[in-house]
Formats: sequence, structure tokens, C-alpha cells
Amino acid sequence: MSLPSAVIVDLDGTMVDTLGDFDVALNRMLSELGRPAVARADIERMVGKGSAHLILSALRHGGLDERGAAALQAEAWRRYQAHYLAINGAHSTVYPGVVEGLSVLRGRGLPLACLTNKPLAFARPLLRAKGLDGFFAHIFGGDSFERAKPDPLPLLKTCEALGTPPSRTLMVGDSQNDGLAARAAGCPVVLVTYGYNHGEPIDQAPHDRLIDSLADLLSA
Repeated sequence: MSLPSAVIVDLDGTMVDTLGDFDVALNRMLSELGRPAVARADIERMVGKGSAHLILSALRHGGLDERGAAALQAEAWRRYQAHYLAINGAHSTVYPGVVEGLSVLRGRGLPLACLTNKPLAFARPLLRAKGLDGFFAHIFGGDSFERAKPDPLPLLKTCEALGTPPSRTLMVGDSQNDGLAARAAGCPVVLVTYGYNHGEPIDQAPHDRLIDSLADLLSA
């Protein structure tokens, strides 16, 4: 792959392991609603498609049908949001190689954007808490645009903000959502091997390259 003109980086499962935060906030919410707890292994398969999907999945996992989960969704979201904001970043860790990789990209003069399906009100404080926010010229969440990944719209809008064409803008993520969105937008895409891909093998997701660390991003 040739050197891109800009890079878009996903957050959960790509830069930060946030399963611990999801575990605490989700299960506190479920406990308050009298619903069964969800195991971390199940949460890992649920994350990546935004908070609304995560909450509905957790409610359905506890035995509610679609109608019952939908009826509880608004109250569940209110409680989940309060819990998540209270512990945001406290139970999460930055993956090895992330700071090194971002530093190399910045050293090459490449403009960077973070694009996540996480709500922007969660994403900004997390990046700040982990000391990563300063790397990014733009930060966009799952609620920043009309649609979220795997729709290509967020990538196209982020390319516009960066001022670079999709064909010269690299997407770096951890799941099929990132791969599908990048392919549809016309962006090259690199996926990490350690993230959350809904329980599916990452090599089956659309990609141009797989890497074990962001520190390897610009290596041959």
C-alpha cells in the first residue's frame, strides 16, 4: 500500500480495549431494571454497531422479545448513559502500539480523524482520558451523521472534513463494519487482528491488510 494522504481511525477495539467499561455500565443498568447480567464474552459480540444496538442486544439476551426490549429501550438508555459517563475509561486500556503508531503517522505529517460508532459524548471524554485526543484533527461519533458504519456516509463525510479523496484516505479499524464502510466509500482499509468483530474471524472482513499493532501500520 502506498502512503495515504490522511488516516481515519476507529476507537473501540482498535485504539482502546473498552470491554471493561461496557461490562460495568451495561450490567449496572440491567441490574437496576431487574434483568439478567450479560457475560463479557457475549458483550464482545454485541459491540461495534452503536449504543442503541448494544442495549437492545443486552435486553434481548436476557430473554425479552423484540417488543419487550423496545419498550424498555428508552429507560435502559437513560440509565446506561448515566453509568457509562460515570465510569468512562476507568475500566479500559489503550492497546500496545497505539501511541507509537499514531505518533509515526503524525510525524509523517498525515492529518488524522477518529471515526467511531460510539456516541460522541462518550468518545471525546474517553480519548481525552487516555491522552489520545491530541492526535486527531477531527473526532466523529455514531451520532455525528445521519447514518453510522457500515454505511459509507460517515467515511465520506470524514474525508470531506480532512480534505482528502476517499481513495487516498486510509481507514483503520477492527471489524467488518469498518471494512464494509471503507469498501463502499472507496477507501483503502487496514484491520487489526485483536479487536471486536462480532465473534467472527477478522480475516473474513473486507480488508487490504491485517496488522497486529498500530505500530506496524506503515511498515513494509
